[in-house]
Amino acid sequence: MRKLAIAVALSSTLLATPALARDDAWYVGGEFGGMIVEDADIDTAARANAITIQHEYGYDGGLFVGYDLGSFRIEAEAAYKKADLSGMLNLIQLPGEGATFPGGHNFAGGSTSALSFMINGMLDFGDDDGVQGFVGGGIGMARVKFNNQRVFASSPPFLDDSDSRLAWQLFAGVRQAITNNIDVTVKYRFFNVPDIQLVAQTGGAGATSQDVTTRFRSHSLLGGITFNFGAPVPPPVEPPVVEPPPYVPPPVVEPPPCVPPAVRTPSGGCEAPAPIRIGPFLVFFDWDKSDITPQAAAILDNAASAYATTGQASVMLAGHADRSGPADYNVGLSQRRAANVRSYLTGRGIPDGVITSEAFGESRPLVETADGVREPQNRRVEITFGPGSGW
Repeated sequence: MRKLAIAVALSSTLLATPALARDDAWYVGGEFGGMIVEDADIDTAARANAITIQHEYGYDGGLFVGYDLGSFRIEAEAAYKKADLSGMLNLIQLPGEGATFPGGHNFAGGSTSALSFMINGMLDFGDDDGVQGFVGGGIGMARVKFNNQRVFASSPPFLDDSDSRLAWQLFAGVRQAITNNIDVTVKYRFFNVPDIQLVAQTGGAGATSQDVTTRFRSHSLLGGITFNFGAPVPPPVEPPVVEPPPYVPPPVVEPPPCVPPAVRTPSGGCEAPAPIRIGPFLVFFDWDKSDITPQAAAILDNAASAYATTGQASVMLAGHADRSGPADYNVGLSQRRAANVRSYLTGRGIPDGVITSEAFGESRPLVETADGVREPQNRRVEITFGPGSGW
């Protein structure tokens, strides 16, 4: 068997356009290039390497369809390979040779071809925005045909038969996006079909048929183009930040004048004063914060003044959050906001014992939004006074 050497020189200028349409998408493509076929040793029942077939450079081409899963691809491929014979070495007599046949010929005729249908899997590595490499392999069926192979142009063929066998291949290459949907590729492929069973004609003028065994192995360098059906991924859009409207505190309602402790009724009489509900007062918070802002402090000062004026015996605090975070985290955040409001009010003279608070998290929004939306008016604590107030 002769020694093989493959030398590859690749020089190209490619546009560095990101391949935004590759992942999670179907693709189709084709490839074509040159091929070297290894020497094919043909074994008879009586002799190993009875005939060795040598080939010229040939060609290899195929079409494929696949699906890109991200870093892994799977595809179906149909390919055709063909090379003409360049010479042969035979240790047995073949049709067209005399009894004293030579040991080799450099003018043999005929060709060898292979039609294959393969399922391939491959791994991609590298950045989608630049040159990306891939390695993989495949398995399938191939029909290999030894077509009209003969010693002399005028002699009958010693081998003109075909066989279908299990085939496998290994390959590696690089690809580069030139648009959002089109890639160009350069790929090396090793292709192998073992244990090919054929019928050969041996002997001189009285040729006889006998079963022989051989294999087909090739090395190809292919250039290709691929079209990806995926749509480019649009950049994420940040939702606009909506500032809350200015808050106007509700007016403080004074009880109607009457001789203490009585109060005047709508009919003009006086009776014991009924509890007066004040509020609600609303204070708002920055996103993911529970600190009292200067605006919130001004509203809480009004609430403390209202409590001192009305003399009510109970204060209700309800803490809330928007829907931009996890629900359990938002409950804790609304608890911290209510706790800070409570601390501020006790510092302004409201007894801690009359204050009741509860945290609702994102369950009772002031403004209905979708999950994950930052809404300033939902980040609040509501303050109400008196019996029946609160929630």
